[in-house]
Amino acid sequence: MQALKEANSLLSLSLTTTMPAAAAAAAAISSLCFCSHNPSPQPSSSHQTNNIQLTPKPKTSLQKHPLYQPANSNLSFQFKEKILCLEIMGVDSGKALSINPSLHSASLHSIHSIISFLQSKGIHQKDMGRIFGMCPQILTSDIKSDLIPVFNFLFHDLRVPETNFRSVINKCPRLLASSVRDQLKPALFYLQRLGFRDLKALAYQDPILLVSSVENTLIPKLDYLGELGFSRNDTVGMVLRCPTLFTFSIENNFKPKFEYFDKEMGGRLEELKEFPGYFAFSLEKRIKPRHMEVVQSGVKVPLPLMLKSTDEEFRELIRRGGR
Repeated sequence: MQALKEANSLLSLSLTTTMPAAAAAAAAISSLCFCSHNPSPQPSSSHQTNNIQLTPKPKTSLQKHPLYQPANSNLSFQFKEKILCLEIMGVDSGKALSINPSLHSASLHSIHSIISFLQSKGIHQKDMGRIFGMCPQILTSDIKSDLIPVFNFLFHDLRVPETNFRSVINKCPRLLASSVRDQLKPALFYLQRLGFRDLKALAYQDPILLVSSVENTLIPKLDYLGELGFSRNDTVGMVLRCPTLFTFSIENNFKPKFEYFDKEMGGRLEELKEFPGYFAFSLEKRIKPRHMEVVQSGVKVPLPLMLKSTDEEFRELIRRGGR
């Protein structure tokens, strides 16, 4: 409600129109953004006139938005409505317009249609800000050719029931911004060829894999592990046990961690094959400190125990000589 009050205040003070029209526009924005909102009753014309004469302009958070600075005073009424709609949803309109320039020409009606469609699929109003904030291109997508195929893919290919659409989309909003034909189906086909058989796990735990490029992300990770000396069967087995390996950067994760494992720890490839989760731990905050303590204590601790144990469990392992 606070956001709506700010929106009403901004419209009454910023737009070059009469007060009744501005107030009506504010109510229209609320109803267009979320059909479940009910516009608040408006005060009488005489009361509005008094407000114009007597009430000083308040400083609202929306007035401070860069798109409302004096340099942008020539923005159209419709464009300001659009910005307010985004802000009311909790979307940074400046960032959204920068990432998706098509929003400049999109109508408020088309945005409302997207919102209404997602609500019909079980997406809640409170989810919209995060979804559109992460993927503002969804706001200018085509419902028939872009969004409906995604939900059909979830239902038919991943076997996600309609009642669970919301949890999957909230887990990975990028699904809504991905082409089923060019991205989602090719990724699913490739992952299944590797041995990913659990569709439920792909949908609810690792949907990020489905929006990852097969050519630019998935294949290069496997190739890099092969360059380290792992066989093809080894690399496939590692990603099947630890799918998050596909999400790690080669330069910022694999290379520095393997170099430390190889040169400082004197580890063997067999250890990583059995425990690929090594790459999921922080090098500076976990791997190095734990390894240094192990070296200083003179005890031998298996790699999984060294990294997976809590601080208390790790201290106890050291005290008992790694047993």
